[in-house]
Amino acid sequence: MAVPKKKTSKSKRDMRRSHHAIKMPNVSRCPKCQEPVLSHHVCPSCGTYRGREIIKIKEK
Repeated sequence: MAVPKKKTSKSKRDMRRSHHAIKMPNVSRCPKCQEPVLSHHVCPSCGTYRGREIIKIKEK
């Protein structure tokens, strides 16, 4: 069984965890309706993706 020879310092431990932070999602604008939408996702307000209608949205 592998056992560490030395105690990992707080500095080394925290440097390893530097990539664990929560990041904000990539939000862009829909070219058709200008609503915020996640990148590479269908727009929830107008139902389009890359200029094509993917899902039908009922009008209010």
